[in-house]
Amino acid sequence: MSRILITGATGFIGCELAQLARRAGHDVTAVSAINNDVESARSKRLSAAGIQVLVISLEERAKLASALNGQDVVIHLAAAQHEAEASESHFRRVNVDGTRQLLGLAVAAQVRRFVYGSTIGVYGAAADGVLDERSALAPDNLYGRTKAEAEIVVREFGSKIPVCIARISETYGPGDMRLLKLFRAVQRGRYLTIGNGRNQHQLIYVDDLNRGLLLAAESPDAVGATFVLAGAEMLTTDQMVAAVAAAVGKRGSPWHVPLWPFNLAAIVFERTMPPLGMRPLLHRRRLDFFRKSFRFSTAAAERLLGFRAAIGFADGARRTAEWYRAQRML
Repeated sequence: MSRILITGATGFIGCELAQLARRAGHDVTAVSAINNDVESARSKRLSAAGIQVLVISLEERAKLASALNGQDVVIHLAAAQHEAEASESHFRRVNVDGTRQLLGLAVAAQVRRFVYGSTIGVYGAAADGVLDERSALAPDNLYGRTKAEAEIVVREFGSKIPVCIARISETYGPGDMRLLKLFRAVQRGRYLTIGNGRNQHQLIYVDDLNRGLLLAAESPDAVGATFVLAGAEMLTTDQMVAAVAAAVGKRGSPWHVPLWPFNLAAIVFERTMPPLGMRPLLHRRRLDFFRKSFRFSTAAAERLLGFRAAIGFADGARRTAEWYRAQRML
């Protein structure tokens, strides 16, 4: 049993990770800001599971230092990610400076392992071929750029505290609110594929991902390493949608519409709405689902952690749909 502190614990991944770690017998402290009703509901779920929840932002140094006392492991998932209207300074303050401060406090608290939850967004628009931890980085948005900068900070602390970096692929499963829109649209027959539907995804089911993160927190071979945590199968967008359709009991092929008008609209919204203090109605990161293709090697995670994803997308989509129905969301 370890004492594990998880930041970003009211996010989708963090909430499920905290509960999995608790079931595995670890003493878990959940640290997170709470910004909306979904995060508030997750906080209540964690408390009901017997997990201590501390409402702390990455900028609250004294509170973070207190929370870190006596912890064995930090799994750092908190990040600025979906705030499309936020400034570059906000992303850098949270993702880079916040990570640096947390690492410094973890060193002072003599934490034994720091697992940094990075993202496949550091690769940007993926090039042809299979990507792994040695592939060149080319982040193409603020989130990806600041996460890549934070990776550098993590490595700089490697002489002071055992660290590792997990680049997390697209994650889904029970508790995920982002794919709920897709499931609903497919169920209602209102889904359209933007683009040709042939771009590839290598999604990972949330329980598989969190098994990998816990292995990263425990394995001696993980120290100093960077690895990708992704699913075992590659799916086109159309194949993914077909699996969702089967999970919600629908048949038929989706309609396709051109990508370029949506991309142009996203650029206009991104340039005109944030200066007015408004969230863009559409931004290019949302279109990544329809245009970016990724293929990953998880050989490093297999070799260092003994990790391999077990849940295929068809099964995972079925489990996710069942959870949505149980929550009366479908």
